[in-house]
Amino acid sequence: MRLDFISIEILSLGMTMAPVTNKHPAAAKRTSGKGVKAIAATGLSPTSRARQPSGEFRPVKTSAPVTAGGGVLLGYKRSQGVDAYLKQVHEATPVQMVEMERHGVAGTFITDLSKRMELPSSRVFAMLRIPPATAARKSAAGAVVDGRAGLAAIGMIKLLGIAQDIVEDSTAADANGFDTVKWLGQWIERPQPALGGRKPADYLDTPTGVEIVAQLLGAMRSGAYL
Repeated sequence: MRLDFISIEILSLGMTMAPVTNKHPAAAKRTSGKGVKAIAATGLSPTSRARQPSGEFRPVKTSAPVTAGGGVLLGYKRSQGVDAYLKQVHEATPVQMVEMERHGVAGTFITDLSKRMELPSSRVFAMLRIPPATAARKSAAGAVVDGRAGLAAIGMIKLLGIAQDIVEDSTAADANGFDTVKWLGQWIERPQPALGGRKPADYLDTPTGVEIVAQLLGAMRSGAYL
C-alpha cells in the first residue's frame, strides 16, 4: 500500500534541533534528501499507552568490556554517553553483534536511552516487554537485560542506526544537526497507516517486528512508503 507523501520543513515538527554528537562518517553514496523530508512528514505525537511486558534482567557487571571469542564485547559506558554507544554498535562487526546478542544490554543504557529519546523509561521498558517491577528494581549499574528483552533492545538500536544513516546520507540542509534519536522516540509512538494504524512501538518486542519497522524506515530513504 502506497501512502501520500507530504513534504514539510523539519522545523515545523516543534523539535529543538540540537546537534547530534558522535556522528558516523558520511556515506560514500549521498541521497537527494527525500529521506529526511520523509522523516519530517511523519509528524510527532508520542502517547503513553503501555503494553503488558515480560522479560528479565540478569545481574552481570558491565563496567568493562568483556573479551569474547571474536573480539571485545561492546559495553555501555555512561561517561561516554548514549550517542557514542549507538555509534559503536552501529559500526560493530557481525561477530561482535553475535556476542552482544548472547550477553545482553546494560539496563542503565535502556534507562539513559529513554531519556535521550524523551520517553518515560517505564514506557520504553514496556515496549521491550520488561515488567515494571523488574525494571525499577534492576535498572542500575551491573544489571544486564538479556533474552528476548535484550534482543528487543538491540533491535531498537538497529532502528536508530537505520534512521541515522538516512540523515547522514542526505544532502538536505535540514539534515545538519537533526536529532535522530529524539525523532525516533516520537515516531515509534505515532500510528502508521502502513502498519494498519498501529504504532511501530507495538512491534519492537520481536525480531520479525523490528524487521517490519526497519523496512518502513528504509522506505523513507527514497521518500516512499510501503
